[in-house]
Amino acid sequence: MKKEIKAKVKWSNAFWVANMVELLERAAYYGVFIVITLYLSRILGFNDIQAAAIAGIFSACLYLLPTFAGALADKIGFRNSMLLAFSLLTAGYAGLGIFPTMLESSGLVEYSMTTKFTGLQENRIRYGIIPIMALIVFGGAFIKSVISGTVAKETTPENRAKGFSIFYSMVNIGAFSGKTIVKPLREAMGNEGLITLNYFSATMTLLALVAIFFFYRSAQHAGEGKTFRQIWTAFIKVCTNGRLIMLIIIITGFWMVQHQLYATMPKYVLRLAGEGASPSWYANVNPLVVVLTVNFVTRMMRKRTALTSMTVGMFIMPVSALCMSYGNVLDPARMIIGMHPVAFMMVVGIIFQGLAETFISPRFLEYFSLQAPGGEEGLYLGFSHLHSFLSSILGFGLSGFLLDKYCPEPALFASPAEWAAAASHAHYIWYYFGVIALISAIALIIYGQATKRTDRK
Repeated sequence: MKKEIKAKVKWSNAFWVANMVELLERAAYYGVFIVITLYLSRILGFNDIQAAAIAGIFSACLYLLPTFAGALADKIGFRNSMLLAFSLLTAGYAGLGIFPTMLESSGLVEYSMTTKFTGLQENRIRYGIIPIMALIVFGGAFIKSVISGTVAKETTPENRAKGFSIFYSMVNIGAFSGKTIVKPLREAMGNEGLITLNYFSATMTLLALVAIFFFYRSAQHAGEGKTFRQIWTAFIKVCTNGRLIMLIIIITGFWMVQHQLYATMPKYVLRLAGEGASPSWYANVNPLVVVLTVNFVTRMMRKRTALTSMTVGMFIMPVSALCMSYGNVLDPARMIIGMHPVAFMMVVGIIFQGLAETFISPRFLEYFSLQAPGGEEGLYLGFSHLHSFLSSILGFGLSGFLLDKYCPEPALFASPAEWAAAASHAHYIWYYFGVIALISAIALIIYGQATKRTDRK
Protein backbone atom coordinates (compact mmCIF):
# COMPACT_ATOMS: atom_id res chain seq x y z
CA MET A 1 0.00 0.00 0.00
CA LYS A 2 2.81 2.40 0.91
CA LYS A 3 4.55 1.66 -2.40
CA GLU A 4 1.37 2.52 -4.29
CA ILE A 5 1.07 5.85 -2.51
CA LYS A 6 4.70 6.64 -3.20
CA ALA A 7 4.22 5.88 -6.90
CA LYS A 8 1.32 8.30 -7.12
CA VAL A 9 3.43 11.27 -6.00
CA LYS A 10 6.48 10.47 -8.12
CA TRP A 11 7.06 13.18 -10.72
CA SER A 12 7.77 12.18 -14.31
CA ASN A 13 10.86 13.00 -16.37
CA ALA A 14 8.80 15.38 -18.52
CA PHE A 15 7.60 17.21 -15.41
CA TRP A 16 11.14 17.95 -14.20
CA VAL A 17 12.56 18.84 -17.62
CA ALA A 18 9.65 21.23 -18.22
CA ASN A 19 10.24 22.88 -14.85
CA MET A 20 13.97 23.26 -15.44
CA VAL A 21 13.55 24.88 -18.85
CA GLU A 22 10.88 27.13 -17.32
CA LEU A 23 13.56 28.31 -14.85
CA LEU A 24 15.92 29.11 -17.75
CA GLU A 25 13.19 30.86 -19.76
CA ARG A 26 12.13 33.01 -16.79
CA ALA A 27 15.75 33.99 -16.11
CA ALA A 28 16.02 35.11 -19.74
CA TYR A 29 12.71 36.96 -19.75
CA TYR A 30 12.99 38.83 -16.47
CA GLY A 31 16.61 39.79 -17.06
CA VAL A 32 15.37 41.75 -20.07
CA PHE A 33 11.88 42.74 -18.94
CA ILE A 34 12.89 44.38 -15.65
CA VAL A 35 14.70 47.08 -17.66
CA ILE A 36 12.72 47.00 -20.92
CA THR A 37 11.39 50.56 -20.48
CA LEU A 38 14.92 51.77 -19.63
CA TYR A 39 16.25 50.00 -22.75
CA LEU A 40 13.59 51.63 -24.93
CA SER A 41 14.16 55.10 -23.44
CA ARG A 42 17.89 55.21 -22.75
CA ILE A 43 19.09 53.14 -25.68
CA LEU A 44 16.52 53.86 -28.40
CA GLY A 45 15.33 57.30 -27.29
CA PHE A 46 11.59 56.66 -26.75
CA ASN A 47 9.83 58.93 -24.23
CA ASP A 48 7.94 57.62 -21.17
CA ILE A 49 4.58 57.24 -22.91
CA GLN A 50 6.07 55.65 -26.05
CA ALA A 51 8.27 53.26 -24.07
CA ALA A 52 5.35 52.24 -21.83
CA ALA A 53 3.08 51.71 -24.84
CA ILE A 54 5.62 49.51 -26.68
CA ALA A 55 6.48 47.51 -23.53
CA GLY A 56 2.78 47.16 -22.68
CA ILE A 57 1.83 45.91 -26.14
CA PHE A 58 4.81 43.54 -26.09
CA SER A 59 3.73 42.11 -22.74
CA ALA A 60 0.05 42.04 -23.73
CA CYS A 61 0.69 40.09 -26.92
CA LEU A 62 2.90 37.71 -24.99
CA TYR A 63 -0.13 36.86 -22.85
CA LEU A 64 -2.81 37.03 -25.56
CA LEU A 65 -1.23 34.66 -28.06
CA PRO A 66 -0.97 31.68 -25.64
CA THR A 67 -4.73 31.38 -26.04
CA PHE A 68 -4.14 30.38 -29.67
CA ALA A 69 -0.67 28.87 -29.28
CA GLY A 70 -1.97 26.56 -26.56
CA ALA A 71 -4.60 25.15 -28.91
CA LEU A 72 -1.96 24.63 -31.63
CA ALA A 73 0.39 23.01 -29.10
CA ASP A 74 -2.33 20.49 -28.25
CA LYS A 75 -2.35 19.56 -31.95
CA ILE A 76 1.37 19.41 -32.82
CA GLY A 77 2.60 18.15 -29.45
CA PHE A 78 4.29 19.87 -26.55
CA ARG A 79 7.83 18.79 -27.46
CA ASN A 80 7.63 20.23 -30.99
CA SER A 81 6.05 23.38 -29.59
CA MET A 82 8.90 23.91 -27.14
CA LEU A 83 11.58 23.33 -29.77
CA LEU A 84 9.94 26.01 -31.93
CA ALA A 85 9.47 28.35 -28.99
CA PHE A 86 13.05 28.28 -27.73
CA SER A 87 14.42 28.71 -31.26
CA LEU A 88 12.37 31.91 -31.67
CA LEU A 89 13.28 33.17 -28.20
CA THR A 90 17.01 32.68 -28.78
CA ALA A 91 16.83 34.62 -32.06
CA GLY A 92 14.74 37.38 -30.46
CA TYR A 93 16.93 38.00 -27.43
CA ALA A 94 20.08 37.95 -29.55
CA GLY A 95 18.39 40.47 -31.85
CA LEU A 96 17.78 42.90 -28.96
CA GLY A 97 21.53 42.96 -28.41
CA ILE A 98 22.52 43.10 -32.07
CA PHE A 99 20.06 45.80 -33.22
CA PRO A 100 21.49 48.88 -31.43
CA THR A 101 25.04 47.67 -32.06
CA MET A 102 24.30 47.49 -35.79
CA LEU A 103 22.88 51.01 -35.70
CA GLU A 104 26.02 52.30 -34.00
CA SER A 105 28.38 50.58 -36.45
CA SER A 106 26.35 51.86 -39.42
CA GLY A 107 26.90 55.46 -38.29
CA LEU A 108 23.18 56.12 -37.94
CA VAL A 109 23.56 56.86 -34.23
CA GLU A 110 26.16 58.11 -31.80
CA TYR A 111 26.75 56.44 -28.48
CA SER A 112 27.73 57.94 -25.14
CA MET A 113 28.96 55.62 -22.39
CA THR A 114 27.33 57.86 -19.78
CA THR A 115 24.02 58.60 -21.46
CA LYS A 116 22.44 56.71 -24.32
CA PHE A 117 22.26 56.28 -28.05
CA THR A 118 21.38 59.59 -29.62
CA GLY A 119 20.13 60.57 -33.03
CA LEU A 120 17.20 58.16 -33.03
CA GLN A 121 14.58 60.46 -31.53
CA GLU A 122 13.29 61.57 -34.92
CA ASN A 123 14.38 58.52 -36.87
CA ARG A 124 11.80 55.86 -37.65
CA ILE A 125 14.51 53.22 -37.89
CA ARG A 126 14.28 52.75 -34.13
CA TYR A 127 10.91 51.04 -34.70
CA GLY A 128 12.87 48.22 -36.28
CA ILE A 129 13.06 46.83 -32.76
CA ILE A 130 9.38 45.81 -32.98
CA PRO A 131 9.75 42.79 -35.34
CA ILE A 132 12.64 41.61 -33.17
CA MET A 133 10.44 41.82 -30.08
CA ALA A 134 7.76 39.94 -32.05
CA LEU A 135 10.05 36.88 -32.18
CA ILE A 136 10.08 36.85 -28.37
CA VAL A 137 6.30 37.26 -28.32
CA PHE A 138 5.68 34.27 -30.60
CA GLY A 139 8.20 32.08 -28.81
CA GLY A 140 6.94 33.06 -25.38
CA ALA A 141 3.32 32.44 -26.43
CA PHE A 142 4.01 28.71 -26.75
CA ILE A 143 5.98 28.56 -23.51
CA LYS A 144 3.16 30.13 -21.47
CA SER A 145 0.69 27.42 -22.38
CA VAL A 146 2.97 24.42 -22.91
CA ILE A 147 4.97 24.45 -19.67
CA SER A 148 1.93 24.97 -17.44
CA GLY A 149 0.05 22.48 -19.65
CA THR A 150 2.80 19.93 -19.08
CA VAL A 151 2.46 20.35 -15.32
CA ALA A 152 -1.28 19.74 -15.68
CA LYS A 153 -0.77 16.65 -17.87
CA GLU A 154 1.96 15.14 -15.71
CA THR A 155 0.03 15.49 -12.43
CA THR A 156 -3.23 14.16 -11.02
CA PRO A 157 -6.05 16.15 -9.40
CA GLU A 158 -4.72 14.94 -6.02
CA ASN A 159 -1.16 16.25 -6.41
CA ARG A 160 -1.80 19.12 -8.85
CA ALA A 161 -1.66 21.88 -6.23
CA LYS A 162 1.75 20.59 -5.14
CA GLY A 163 2.86 20.30 -8.78
CA PHE A 164 1.96 23.91 -9.54
CA SER A 165 3.64 24.98 -6.30
CA ILE A 166 6.90 23.40 -7.53
CA PHE A 167 6.34 24.97 -10.95
CA TYR A 168 5.82 28.40 -9.43
CA SER A 169 8.97 28.03 -7.33
CA MET A 170 10.92 27.38 -10.54
CA VAL A 171 9.34 30.43 -12.16
CA ASN A 172 10.52 32.62 -9.32
CA ILE A 173 13.99 31.10 -9.00
CA GLY A 174 14.39 31.92 -12.68
CA ALA A 175 13.01 35.43 -12.18
CA PHE A 176 15.43 36.00 -9.28
CA SER A 177 18.40 34.80 -11.36
CA GLY A 178 17.55 36.99 -14.34
CA LYS A 179 17.06 40.16 -12.34
CA THR A 180 20.25 39.62 -10.33
CA ILE A 181 22.52 40.05 -13.34
CA VAL A 182 21.18 43.50 -14.28
CA LYS A 183 22.80 45.61 -11.53
CA PRO A 184 26.40 44.35 -11.94
CA LEU A 185 26.11 44.86 -15.70
CA ARG A 186 24.87 48.44 -15.29
CA GLU A 187 27.59 49.19 -12.72
CA ALA A 188 30.33 47.72 -14.89
CA MET A 189 29.15 48.94 -18.29
CA GLY A 190 26.71 51.78 -17.67
CA ASN A 191 23.78 51.83 -20.06
CA GLU A 192 25.70 49.56 -22.43
CA GLY A 193 24.86 46.82 -19.93
CA LEU A 194 21.23 47.20 -21.03
CA ILE A 195 22.38 45.83 -24.39
CA THR A 196 24.76 43.14 -23.15
CA LEU A 197 22.23 41.46 -20.86
CA ASN A 198 20.26 40.41 -23.95
CA TYR A 199 23.08 38.01 -24.82
CA PHE A 200 22.72 36.45 -21.35
CA SER A 201 19.03 35.85 -22.09
CA ALA A 202 19.81 34.36 -25.50
CA THR A 203 22.25 31.94 -23.84
CA MET A 204 19.61 30.83 -21.31
CA THR A 205 17.04 30.03 -23.99
CA LEU A 206 19.64 28.25 -26.11
CA LEU A 207 20.44 25.99 -23.14
CA ALA A 208 16.71 25.31 -22.75
CA LEU A 209 16.47 24.39 -26.45
CA VAL A 210 19.29 21.88 -26.06
CA ALA A 211 17.67 20.41 -22.92
CA ILE A 212 14.32 19.90 -24.67
CA PHE A 213 15.97 18.32 -27.72
CA PHE A 214 17.96 15.77 -25.73
CA PHE A 215 15.97 15.13 -22.54
CA TYR A 216 12.25 15.91 -22.92
CA ARG A 217 10.13 12.76 -23.30
CA SER A 218 6.49 12.41 -22.28
CA ALA A 219 4.04 9.53 -22.32
CA GLN A 220 1.09 11.94 -22.26
CA HIS A 221 -0.12 12.58 -25.80
CA ALA A 222 -3.86 13.04 -25.35
CA GLY A 223 -5.27 15.60 -27.75
CA GLU A 224 -2.40 15.58 -30.23
CA GLY A 225 -3.38 15.37 -33.89
CA LYS A 226 -6.75 17.09 -33.51
CA THR A 227 -8.33 18.67 -36.54
CA PHE A 228 -8.53 22.46 -36.64
CA ARG A 229 -12.32 22.11 -36.51
CA GLN A 230 -12.01 20.29 -33.18
CA ILE A 231 -9.57 22.92 -31.90
CA TRP A 232 -11.94 25.73 -32.92
CA THR A 233 -14.91 24.05 -31.20
CA ALA A 234 -12.90 23.69 -27.96
CA PHE A 235 -11.71 27.30 -28.23
CA ILE A 236 -15.27 28.63 -28.56
CA LYS A 237 -16.27 26.54 -25.56
CA VAL A 238 -13.61 28.20 -23.39
CA CYS A 239 -14.35 31.71 -24.69
CA THR A 240 -18.05 31.38 -23.83
CA ASN A 241 -17.40 30.13 -20.28
CA GLY A 242 -18.75 33.13 -18.36
CA ARG A 243 -17.37 31.95 -15.02
CA LEU A 244 -13.79 31.79 -16.30
CA ILE A 245 -14.08 35.08 -18.20
CA MET A 246 -15.33 36.92 -15.10
CA LEU A 247 -12.53 35.48 -12.94
CA ILE A 248 -9.95 36.59 -15.52
CA ILE A 249 -11.33 40.15 -15.46
CA ILE A 250 -11.20 40.29 -11.65
CA ILE A 251 -7.66 38.87 -11.38
CA THR A 252 -6.58 41.49 -13.94
CA GLY A 253 -6.66 44.05 -11.11
CA PHE A 254 -4.01 42.11 -9.20
CA TRP A 255 -1.76 41.84 -12.24
CA MET A 256 -2.13 45.53 -13.09
CA VAL A 257 -0.42 46.29 -9.77
CA GLN A 258 2.06 43.42 -10.16
CA HIS A 259 3.17 44.69 -13.58
CA GLN A 260 4.26 47.99 -12.04
CA LEU A 261 7.47 46.22 -10.97
CA TYR A 262 8.41 46.61 -14.65
CA ALA A 263 6.25 49.48 -15.89
CA THR A 264 6.67 52.09 -13.14
CA MET A 265 9.10 50.99 -10.45
CA PRO A 266 12.47 51.18 -12.30
CA LYS A 267 11.99 54.76 -13.52
CA TYR A 268 10.23 55.84 -10.31
CA VAL A 269 13.08 54.62 -8.10
CA LEU A 270 15.92 55.90 -10.28
CA ARG A 271 14.32 59.36 -10.57
CA LEU A 272 13.49 59.75 -6.88
CA ALA A 273 16.24 57.75 -5.16
CA GLY A 274 19.03 58.45 -7.66
CA GLU A 275 21.02 56.50 -10.24
CA GLY A 276 22.72 54.57 -7.44
CA ALA A 277 19.45 52.78 -6.69
CA SER A 278 19.05 49.14 -7.73
CA PRO A 279 15.53 48.58 -9.10
CA SER A 280 16.40 45.16 -10.52
CA TRP A 281 17.53 43.97 -7.07
CA TYR A 282 14.48 45.49 -5.38
CA ALA A 283 12.29 43.61 -7.87
CA ASN A 284 14.18 40.46 -6.91
CA VAL A 285 12.58 40.61 -3.48
CA ASN A 286 9.36 39.43 -5.13
CA PRO A 287 10.61 36.05 -6.43
CA LEU A 288 12.69 35.58 -3.26
CA VAL A 289 9.58 35.91 -1.09
CA VAL A 290 7.64 33.60 -3.40
CA VAL A 291 10.32 30.88 -3.38
CA LEU A 292 10.62 31.03 0.42
CA THR A 293 6.89 31.01 1.18
CA VAL A 294 4.95 29.40 -1.69
CA ASN A 295 5.21 25.81 -0.42
CA PHE A 296 4.31 26.86 3.13
CA VAL A 297 1.31 28.88 1.91
CA THR A 298 0.17 26.02 -0.36
CA ARG A 299 0.27 23.58 2.57
CA MET A 300 -1.42 26.07 4.88
CA MET A 301 -4.26 26.64 2.39
CA ARG A 302 -4.52 23.05 1.09
CA LYS A 303 -7.88 22.49 2.80
CA ARG A 304 -9.21 25.79 1.50
CA THR A 305 -10.65 26.32 -1.95
CA ALA A 306 -8.62 28.01 -4.67
CA LEU A 307 -10.96 31.02 -4.55
CA THR A 308 -10.46 31.42 -0.79
CA SER A 309 -6.70 31.43 -1.19
CA MET A 310 -6.89 33.96 -4.03
CA THR A 311 -9.15 36.25 -1.99
CA VAL A 312 -6.60 36.40 0.85
CA GLY A 313 -3.90 37.41 -1.62
CA MET A 314 -6.08 40.05 -3.27
CA PHE A 315 -6.55 41.91 0.02
CA ILE A 316 -2.78 42.02 0.58
CA MET A 317 -2.23 43.97 -2.67
CA PRO A 318 -3.69 47.35 -1.55
CA VAL A 319 -1.31 47.21 1.44
CA SER A 320 1.56 46.70 -0.99
CA ALA A 321 0.63 49.78 -3.03
CA LEU A 322 0.28 51.97 0.08
CA CYS A 323 3.75 50.92 1.30
CA MET A 324 5.26 51.82 -2.09
CA SER A 325 3.67 55.28 -1.94
CA TYR A 326 4.90 56.09 1.57
CA GLY A 327 8.60 56.40 0.66
CA ASN A 328 8.09 59.73 -1.12
CA VAL A 329 6.39 61.19 1.95
CA LEU A 330 9.38 60.52 4.24
CA ASP A 331 12.36 62.85 4.60
CA PRO A 332 14.73 61.95 1.72
CA ALA A 333 17.75 62.97 3.82
CA ARG A 334 17.06 60.30 6.44
CA MET A 335 18.40 56.97 5.19
CA ILE A 336 16.78 53.76 6.46
CA ILE A 337 19.35 50.97 7.02
CA GLY A 338 21.49 52.61 4.37
CA MET A 339 18.70 52.96 1.81
CA HIS A 340 16.87 55.98 0.44
CA PRO A 341 13.32 56.06 1.95
CA VAL A 342 11.78 55.61 -1.51
CA ALA A 343 13.90 52.51 -2.11
CA PHE A 344 13.27 51.09 1.37
CA MET A 345 9.49 51.44 1.22
CA MET A 346 9.51 50.06 -2.30
CA VAL A 347 11.16 46.90 -0.95
CA VAL A 348 8.58 46.68 1.85
CA GLY A 349 5.78 46.98 -0.68
CA ILE A 350 7.35 44.31 -2.89
CA ILE A 351 7.53 41.93 0.09
CA PHE A 352 3.77 42.22 0.50
CA GLN A 353 3.34 41.84 -3.24
CA GLY A 354 5.33 38.61 -3.30
CA LEU A 355 3.32 37.24 -0.38
CA ALA A 356 0.07 38.05 -2.19
CA GLU A 357 1.34 36.23 -5.25
CA THR A 358 1.90 33.00 -3.31
CA PHE A 359 -1.78 32.95 -2.33
CA ILE A 360 -3.02 33.79 -5.83
CA SER A 361 -1.01 32.52 -8.77
CA PRO A 362 -0.44 28.78 -8.10
CA ARG A 363 -4.08 28.31 -7.07
CA PHE A 364 -5.30 30.27 -10.09
CA LEU A 365 -3.43 27.91 -12.42
CA GLU A 366 -4.72 24.91 -10.48
CA TYR A 367 -8.31 26.24 -10.78
CA PHE A 368 -7.99 26.61 -14.54
CA SER A 369 -6.31 23.26 -15.09
CA LEU A 370 -9.13 21.46 -13.28
CA GLN A 371 -11.62 22.94 -15.75
CA ALA A 372 -9.75 21.42 -18.71
CA PRO A 373 -10.96 18.17 -20.35
CA GLY A 374 -8.23 15.64 -21.16
CA GLY A 375 -6.19 16.70 -24.19
CA GLU A 376 -7.14 20.37 -23.88
CA GLU A 377 -4.73 21.40 -21.12
CA GLY A 378 -2.67 23.59 -23.46
CA LEU A 379 -5.75 25.48 -24.61
CA TYR A 380 -7.10 26.08 -21.11
CA LEU A 381 -3.74 27.00 -19.56
CA GLY A 382 -3.05 29.30 -22.50
CA PHE A 383 -6.42 30.94 -21.98
CA SER A 384 -5.64 31.45 -18.28
CA HIS A 385 -3.00 34.04 -19.22
CA LEU A 386 -5.56 36.45 -20.67
CA HIS A 387 -5.54 38.37 -17.38
CA SER A 388 -1.96 39.42 -18.10
CA PHE A 389 -2.95 40.52 -21.60
CA LEU A 390 -5.52 42.89 -20.13
CA SER A 391 -3.30 44.04 -17.27
CA SER A 392 -0.37 44.70 -19.62
CA ILE A 393 -2.44 46.94 -21.87
CA LEU A 394 -4.11 48.74 -18.98
CA GLY A 395 -1.24 48.69 -16.48
CA PHE A 396 1.56 49.82 -18.78
CA GLY A 397 -0.69 52.35 -20.51
CA LEU A 398 -1.73 53.89 -17.20
CA SER A 399 1.88 53.81 -15.97
CA GLY A 400 3.15 55.90 -18.87
CA PHE A 401 0.59 58.64 -18.28
CA LEU A 402 1.05 58.62 -14.49
CA LEU A 403 4.85 58.84 -14.76
CA ASP A 404 4.53 61.69 -17.25
CA LYS A 405 2.11 63.52 -14.93
CA TYR A 406 3.56 62.88 -11.45
CA CYS A 407 7.18 61.72 -11.91
CA PRO A 408 8.47 63.00 -15.28
CA GLU A 409 11.96 62.60 -16.77
CA PRO A 410 14.32 64.98 -14.88
CA ALA A 411 16.24 65.85 -18.06
CA LEU A 412 13.15 67.66 -19.37
CA PHE A 413 13.51 70.39 -16.71
CA ALA A 414 15.87 73.36 -16.60
CA SER A 415 16.85 72.90 -12.96
CA PRO A 416 16.61 70.32 -10.16
CA ALA A 417 14.27 72.66 -8.28
CA GLU A 418 11.79 72.72 -11.16
CA TRP A 419 11.86 68.95 -11.41
CA ALA A 420 11.43 68.55 -7.61
CA ALA A 421 8.32 70.70 -7.77
CA ALA A 422 6.93 68.67 -10.68
CA ALA A 423 7.58 65.36 -8.87
CA SER A 424 6.40 66.43 -5.40
CA HIS A 425 3.31 64.23 -5.70
CA ALA A 426 5.00 61.25 -7.38
CA HIS A 427 3.57 58.93 -4.73
CA TYR A 428 0.06 59.59 -6.05
CA ILE A 429 0.87 57.00 -8.71
CA TRP A 430 0.57 54.23 -6.13
CA TYR A 431 -2.78 55.51 -4.84
CA TYR A 432 -4.28 54.77 -8.25
CA PHE A 433 -3.02 51.20 -8.18
CA GLY A 434 -4.04 50.72 -4.54
CA VAL A 435 -7.64 51.59 -5.41
CA ILE A 436 -7.57 49.20 -8.38
CA ALA A 437 -6.32 46.38 -6.12
CA LEU A 438 -8.99 47.04 -3.48
CA ILE A 439 -11.84 47.06 -6.02
CA SER A 440 -10.57 43.75 -7.43
CA ALA A 441 -10.40 42.16 -3.97
CA ILE A 442 -14.01 43.13 -3.21
CA ALA A 443 -15.10 41.91 -6.64
CA LEU A 444 -13.53 38.48 -5.97
CA ILE A 445 -15.58 38.10 -2.77
CA ILE A 446 -18.76 38.87 -4.70
CA TYR A 447 -17.67 36.41 -7.41
CA GLY A 448 -17.07 33.66 -4.85
CA GLN A 449 -20.48 34.12 -3.27
CA ALA A 450 -22.20 34.20 -6.67
CA THR A 451 -20.52 30.98 -7.87
CA LYS A 452 -21.40 29.19 -4.60
CA ARG A 453 -25.03 30.18 -5.02
CA THR A 454 -25.01 28.99 -8.64
CA ASP A 455 -23.42 25.65 -7.69
CA ARG A 456 -26.03 25.05 -4.99
CA LYS A 457 -28.81 25.57 -7.52
